[in-house]
Amino acid sequence: MEKILKTDVLICGAGAAGLTLAIELARRGIAFHLIEKSPAPFGGSRGKGIQPRTLEIFEDLGILEQIAAAGGVYPPMRHYAEGGGYRDEEVIEHAPPTPAEPYPHPLMVPQFMTERIMRERLLGLGHQPEFGCELLSVEQNAQGVIAKVISDTQERTLSARWLVAADGGRSRIRQALDIPFPGKTLGVRAIVADVTLSGLTRDAWHCFHQGDMARQIMLCPLAGTALFQVQGPVPAQGEIDLTAEGLDALVAERTGRSDIRIRSVSWASAYNMNARLAEQYRVGRIFLVGDAAHVHPPTGGQGLNTSVQDAYNLGWKLAAVAGGAPDALLDTYEEERRPVAAGMLGLATHLLEAQKRGDMRRGREVHQLDIGYAGSSLAQEDTGRQRTLLAGDRAPDARVRRASGESVRLFDLLKGTHWTLLGVEIPAGQIAPLPGVHLHILGAGGDLTDEWGEFNQAYDLVAGEVLLVRPDGYIAAIVTAKNSAFPEEYFAKFLTHQGKH
Repeated sequence: MEKILKTDVLICGAGAAGLTLAIELARRGIAFHLIEKSPAPFGGSRGKGIQPRTLEIFEDLGILEQIAAAGGVYPPMRHYAEGGGYRDEEVIEHAPPTPAEPYPHPLMVPQFMTERIMRERLLGLGHQPEFGCELLSVEQNAQGVIAKVISDTQERTLSARWLVAADGGRSRIRQALDIPFPGKTLGVRAIVADVTLSGLTRDAWHCFHQGDMARQIMLCPLAGTALFQVQGPVPAQGEIDLTAEGLDALVAERTGRSDIRIRSVSWASAYNMNARLAEQYRVGRIFLVGDAAHVHPPTGGQGLNTSVQDAYNLGWKLAAVAGGAPDALLDTYEEERRPVAAGMLGLATHLLEAQKRGDMRRGREVHQLDIGYAGSSLAQEDTGRQRTLLAGDRAPDARVRRASGESVRLFDLLKGTHWTLLGVEIPAGQIAPLPGVHLHILGAGGDLTDEWGEFNQAYDLVAGEVLLVRPDGYIAAIVTAKNSAFPEEYFAKFLTHQGKH
């Protein structure tokens, strides 16, 4: 009789989305199995921009320092003139950090390095992907999913409570579920390649014929490596020679220079740009994350970041329902994340049109710090005050003082799998402790003081107000402590989450 491997979550796809979800489940003690059809990890730089909000998530996941050490800031873009000479332009907006936003600009980290760091973190939690394992078929019922997989010519059966499709833009799982994937082809075909070359310095992102879609070519030094990333539009039809010889000829033709020589190619791809969004993110016990749910042009560096945040949103909710929370909590994944993807597709498409006109500037709109879930059914407010920070918004950072005298960042208090209650001048004992919830009181008699005024500036709470922060760092509720049913009523309605601390 065939032995069936049982688990809580089967994750199909070990890219950034699948790895984020695996880390989230691992640190909560939720059983899962992570499979990847490819025989080895992805080897390209494709999603190289790590946006500020994703850096905050990586801090929570325990990999920020490794990510920062592996990459670097974006260099200025060097535009070469037709008749010789060049001008440098800062296309990535650089601003100083603030107490509320400690990471104000994106980092450049090649995708293969980001995913390697994520795999190392996952291994430290006692798990690793199974490469060379392909999903053959899946069926679901009221209790879970039954999946047939194959690896090393051996078929196996896996039983899971849920399946998460992180299997990319051509997702076989999405297709098998017959989920519509409407959108459009954007009429741009391009190449991206990681190469070693000679003839260019590494202090600039070299750009030739910016805005000319027939001749444009960009060569960007990849931080933390000896490689350059080559990008450029190519004809819509015909074969593209992605060998070192072929790319060498293309670069020579478009730059008009014989001193730039492509020496080797470590990874290359030609692709057509699309903007598409799945009509559903959930069918029963199966969920779509990342590129399986949305595909987009690469402009603005939104793809990998949106994929990571999909998984970050879904992970704690799967863990909560595995621990006894109502299944309806899982419906909030699509409710919250699908509108974000729709906006991201619009932004990336807008930036593509700007790039065609020669405008490569990127500002706060790509940082993803302003993304939130204000309209979510999980957001609750009852104070009646006008405020700039709302339930559903990202919880800002701030420096506060512990009662013991130690200075601590709010992000350090929020970090982990727990919920966090923050009250302002609440009398001792007025809020009862709850399992899986960390309680902090600011002000007289509390364990924290707002010595530098950074908390008040970011949150604008008044005495008697209470703020609840979700495990993913978004504000769940802002209420008055006089609401004696809070937070017990909130948790009874939405979840009974008993996470690891």
